[in-house]
Amino acid sequence: MTATLALLLSLSAAQAKAPVEPPTVTLEHVVKAAPVEPAAAEVFAMPRINEPAPQFTAKTTHGTVSLSDYEGKWVVLFSHPADFTPVCSTEFMAFAEAQPTFEALNTQLIGLSIDSVYAHIAWVRALKEKFDVDINFPIIEDLSMDVAHKYGMIQPGASDTAAVRAVFVIDPAQKVRAMIYYPLSNGRDVSEIVRLVQAIQTSDANKVATPEGWRPGEACIVPPPGTTAAAQERMGSKYDVTDWFFSTTSSCER
Repeated sequence: MTATLALLLSLSAAQAKAPVEPPTVTLEHVVKAAPVEPAAAEVFAMPRINEPAPQFTAKTTHGTVSLSDYEGKWVVLFSHPADFTPVCSTEFMAFAEAQPTFEALNTQLIGLSIDSVYAHIAWVRALKEKFDVDINFPIIEDLSMDVAHKYGMIQPGASDTAAVRAVFVIDPAQKVRAMIYYPLSNGRDVSEIVRLVQAIQTSDANKVATPEGWRPGEACIVPPPGTTAAAQERMGSKYDVTDWFFSTTSSCER
């Protein structure tokens, strides 16, 4: 064996016996290797009846408005899928025609869709030009979908980018009193929304309930008694008593 070969073999054996140093791990390596978690999406709870309505400030066809601007009044907040669509056009014209009735009920109308205020203005002008109907209530621009998400107007099963036909009745104390959701394909009955506001106001004022299809001037339902003694008294009361649990009053006043 030559001296050179012997030297090489000796060096190889020494390297094999030498301890292996672990790699140096720095904070920089840890940061680079750590998985990046996606930012959590903001989650909004659905509004609930008799709880405070979600507050908002938004750009509208009447300038910037906040829900709090209408404290002390009733509010009907309603959404529609898009401007320049036929079903939405019929609804908006119906709301416009009913606006004097809503005003007599101390009720402010506010519309909303995920369109720009410029689209709203063009649509309002088109409704005036083609149908001779004036839209005199504000329409919210909600391109960010902020208000729509707060009120559960975006229903992924229907559309990720268009609001369904939602209606919220909000009382003077800014509490949600009623909610209605319609699919994209079917228009709402505005007269039913008027009737609903009238019914809630009547119930609040007189502590009564209203039966199916109730209209102003018709009999209201008196809440049933809560004790056996009160049930017996009810049978001889001034109300129109069918049975102890079912009584009506023609004046809706108690």
